[in-house]
Amino acid sequence: MSTLRVFRLCLFVTFVGGSVVAVGQPQNDLPDGIAADITRKRCLTCHEADLIVQQQLSRPAWEREIDKMMRWGAVVTAEERAPLVDYFSAHFAPTPVTAHVARQSTAAEATYKRACLTCHESDLIEQQHLSRAGWVREVDKMIRWGASVPDTEKEALVDWLTSRYGEL
Repeated sequence: MSTLRVFRLCLFVTFVGGSVVAVGQPQNDLPDGIAADITRKRCLTCHEADLIVQQQLSRPAWEREIDKMMRWGAVVTAEERAPLVDYFSAHFAPTPVTAHVARQSTAAEATYKRACLTCHESDLIEQQHLSRAGWVREVDKMIRWGASVPDTEKEALVDWLTSRYGEL
């Protein structure tokens, strides 16, 4: 494995998991499906299954995620990509919200639209369902990466995200 590929894999784990995870025997607790073997062969060489399972992404988000992994060095053939997208979309999609209470637009919502939706589509954020502590870590990370969230707006943004997209 090239040094650049190892660096990219470590970089991915650091960005996604917040810490370096030892690569060992992957967990194989995946639902059966035509692409389960492709997932084990192509994805679980570097990631545990729980990293995939917890994503709960929309189909367009899975397409972006697979394309990103391919850019970062994942070996996925053109013939394997479509079955992976279908499999991930079918098994690891966002849980639909049964009722969403209409709320007034707030300053925190304006911060969200300005600071978050500049770089992300709303589906990427809406599917996270993080605890308050998780949203604090995520907002802090995004600020480190350049999101424009002044200290005076950070707590309100975290509260807003937690109230809308907190743990299920």
